[in-house]
Amino acid sequence: MKREAQLEKTHQAILDAARTLFLSRGYQGTSTRDIAKAVGITQPALYHHFDDKEVIYLQVIKTVGGEIKAGIDAVNQSSAALSAEERLVKITQVLTDAHPRDIFTIIHSSFGELKPANMRQLGMIFQTDYVRPIESYFKSKDVELRRDIQPEAAAEFYITSLSPLFSKFHRIGGADLTQEEHIRLLLDLILHGLVSSET
Repeated sequence: MKREAQLEKTHQAILDAARTLFLSRGYQGTSTRDIAKAVGITQPALYHHFDDKEVIYLQVIKTVGGEIKAGIDAVNQSSAALSAEERLVKITQVLTDAHPRDIFTIIHSSFGELKPANMRQLGMIFQTDYVRPIESYFKSKDVELRRDIQPEAAAEFYITSLSPLFSKFHRIGGADLTQEEHIRLLLDLILHGLVSSET
């Protein structure tokens, strides 16, 4: 294999290993040593490809965010074929398929560790690839928000409310529920609350 091809293969292997580690352990729980070990290279070899851990992390989140945006956009474009609630189930599946741990925590817990420029970039990725596509869902004609709730606030609340889906130890509704049943129960609670509005 030519050196250039080998370098490209190693570069991608670093990103693939980093993605698995960052999304499962978070930014603080992952070191460049962990990434290098997962790839089977030395730390100096890793730094030949990337300047530091922040650069790797931002590239991983940018890639995952792009996949999330494409997935949610595709669901939003299926508005004629699916009901509003079915679309939200599909959007939630896009998010949970890509993220093994709580999305909001994984992304926001890294902010304090990053340089200001990287923090801003991460914030922009989160807004562009997560919040805005979900906000588009809440702007759909068949989604009726309360008058005092704006689509952006609805999107942010929805994202922060997904954390029970990532719990392995305590699942709302019990451990016997499938992932889809768990999603549907949580979305029912998010959309309709806990208390009956009937008098």
